[in-house]
Amino acid sequence: MSGHSKWANIKHKKEAADRVKGKAFSRIAKEIMVAAKMGGGDPDANPRLRSALTAAKAVNMPNANVDRAIKKGCGELGDVVFEEIVYEGYAAGGVAVIVDCLTDNHNRSTSDVRMTFDRNNGNMAGSGAVSRLFRRQAHFVITGEWADEEKLMDVVLDAGADDLSVEDGVAEIWADPEYFEPIFKALEAKGITTDEAEITRKPDLTVEITDPKIASQVLRLIERMEDLDDVQSVTGNYTIADDIADQIEE
Repeated sequence: MSGHSKWANIKHKKEAADRVKGKAFSRIAKEIMVAAKMGGGDPDANPRLRSALTAAKAVNMPNANVDRAIKKGCGELGDVVFEEIVYEGYAAGGVAVIVDCLTDNHNRSTSDVRMTFDRNNGNMAGSGAVSRLFRRQAHFVITGEWADEEKLMDVVLDAGADDLSVEDGVAEIWADPEYFEPIFKALEAKGITTDEAEITRKPDLTVEITDPKIASQVLRLIERMEDLDDVQSVTGNYTIADDIADQIEE
């Protein structure tokens, strides 16, 4: 989920760890399969696969799962046909939402995404309606003792990061996608564990939500969308005012 970092931190604490991990493994396995199918099973010659393997390592995905996903993508365990689809729409309060999917059934994905928008105070829009508001970025989240701007600054800036922020014990690092692997390696070399490491979408402009009802509706839509099997990621161009986030947490 992309949005207000404080809420993201709260959300992670509230969700069951095994459920989060299971969804992450499934999402990354699909990405590995598609990357291997498109560019082959050699990560040295396949940048997309290399990034997917880095993401798998960040969530401690078992090697057996990784190897199986690569073999599936390369056709060794049967042909894999996944289609990349991007859906666009709006949540409550005019929040723009991008939904990235990998699916083997276009009609099912479209139906599920549309229904989720409709049932959660949102509406699906046509292609290009909101995508211009977002750009692809490498994103890392760090908590704990390393969530410190002074400690992280030299490590990540030298590796290519262009934005580092620390708020409420959560550090967020952003960079152009090509620096995903160098930054991850730099963090790994220092023994820094990441809570999230991915290439995602970042909104250029955000809408601040100051109404708790709207905030709850937006978050419910995002969470329901993330629960869909075909969904890889969901991004909204919102932030939530601190006092509103505190109310929701309570």
